[in-house]
Amino acid sequence: MASAGKLFNRRKERIRIGIRKKAVGRVRLSVFRSQNHIYAQLIDDTQGVTLAAASTLQKELRDKLKSGANIDAAKEVGKAIAQKAIAAKVTEVVFDKGGYLYHGRVEALANAAREHGLKF
Repeated sequence: MASAGKLFNRRKERIRIGIRKKAVGRVRLSVFRSQNHIYAQLIDDTQGVTLAAASTLQKELRDKLKSGANIDAAKEVGKAIAQKAIAAKVTEVVFDKGGYLYHGRVEALANAAREHGLKF
């Protein structure tokens, strides 16, 4: 019998594949969260390039935040990625939550990006 961890990983992989199928031809806002930090990237899969990236490891955010692993940090990363997207002339993206639940830090990042001009 498969363990709970293996079932969770299969579920995440199915979700990742489905999101990438929907994002064909559009820019994707990809989110990764670890225990200590949160990362966001704007990826153009047709050209295979990252257009912009933001994370709690960046000096300007690291100095401002007390922790990189809370909702306040996710909001700051969402704001930063939205500003970089607008600077790169990207306004509409597909949100790739990377198999994570739309809850907590992932939701906070998405809402902050929306509030600062990204559409998805």
